[in-house]
This record gives sequence, structure tokens and C-alpha cells, in this order.
Amino acid sequence: MDFIFPIIFSAIAMTLIVGGRYLLSSGFFAWLTQRLQPGKYDQLKPQMGREIRWSLYSAAIYGVPAGIVAWGWQNAGWTRIYIDPAAYPSWYLPLSFLLYLLIHDTWFYWTHRLFHEPSWFKRAHAVHHDSRPPTAWAAMSFHPIEAISGAIVIPALVIAIPIHVGVLGLVLLTMTLMGVTNHMGWELFPRWLVQGRLGKWLITATHHEKHHELYRGNYGLYFRFWDRICGTDIGLGDFDAGRSKRISQ
Repeated sequence: MDFIFPIIFSAIAMTLIVGGRYLLSSGFFAWLTQRLQPGKYDQLKPQMGREIRWSLYSAAIYGVPAGIVAWGWQNAGWTRIYIDPAAYPSWYLPLSFLLYLLIHDTWFYWTHRLFHEPSWFKRAHAVHHDSRPPTAWAAMSFHPIEAISGAIVIPALVIAIPIHVGVLGLVLLTMTLMGVTNHMGWELFPRWLVQGRLGKWLITATHHEKHHELYRGNYGLYFRFWDRICGTDIGLGDFDAGRSKRISQ
């Protein structure tokens, strides 16, 4: 039983790390919005307060399994995280990065669709959709039920699929940046990327904003793959031209 307190400490520490990461990343992009899109959030202060509160609850939910897994990696060999880059062929580094994103995206797409079923939406997902329009603070604004569904993915993956610790850090950075930038309410990336060949397969604010406006379609996290395969992709041509222009600028 000597391991109980170290695990609790690890869970608390990881909760603080996740919460701090959220405050720094969302805070930076909220500040950037204020600089580049003056007045955009002026009428949304009560909403942003709710987003921050729900997000800090989510930080604890994400932090607990992450802390348990972190302790297990360091002390019990529970995970497939490795440190030596030579442990696997060099080509496995980018492959593992893409594999983690694809699996995470698949889980997110199908659970997100489930949360749009009326009973699940009312019970949990409505919290996230209270952000209309979303702000940079909305990236982790989830009901605890939805937060749990998201919090288990990466811990499960590191137990099952080998990944270098540096690549894992890149996965977490990608998850954080895309989660925040997709909710800012304006497009960070240039029009040529969003409307070009690459933009047809990647999720950006232009794509995700439509989901928050229409409450349907565009369920992906990183990629538009599942939306396109399943017929839930809402393209620019299917969206109000004025809103498309506004968010793409």
C-alpha cells in the first residue's frame, strides 16, 4: 500500500500541470485575439467565466489518469513509453505520432457523434455548446462525463502502443494547440492553407466553427477523414457565405 500516496501525489501534480497548461495556452490565444480581433470577446465575459470554470474541472479529470499513468511509467513499467530513440527504427517516430493522432481522432469523432444524440447532448454535451460563439477558453469546457471520455484516450494509448517520450510531448502539444485554436472564433491560418488541398483534410477554426453554429456535422478533432467518409463534412459551399468570409479572414 506504500504506492497509494505517491500515486495520489502524481495525480495532483498532473492536474496542476494540465490546469496550468490550459491557462497558459488558452490565456495566450485569448490575449492574441484581443490584439488581432479587438472587441471580439467583449460581450462574452460571462460565457468565458463558465468556460474557465468547466475547463478547470476537466483539468482535474484529465490529470488523474495522466498522473496514475505517469507514476506507472516511472515506477511499475505499465506503459510503452520509451526514452532511447534507438529502441525502435527511426521511421517509427513519425509513424507513431501519426498513429496516435489517427486513433485519437477516430475515438473523438465517434464519441462526439454519440454526444450529439439527444439524450447524451442534454445530459453532457450541451455544456460545451453553451459556447456560442466559442472562445479560446472553450477548448476544455466539458461536462465531467464528456471529460472522462476524452481523458482516457492518451493514457490507454501509452499502455498499448510504443511511443518515444518526445513524440508523446509533440502529440500533447498538437492536441492542446488544435483544441485552443479551433475554438477561438476566428481563423489563425491563412486562407490558402484552409481552402487549399491540405485544408480539405485538416480541422481548423473555419471547419469547427460551423459545428458550433449548426450543431451538426464536422465532428472530427484533427482530420476531416471520418467526416468525409461518413457524409458529415460541412464544406464552405454548404455554409453561410458571410460567416465563411468572416472566419477565414
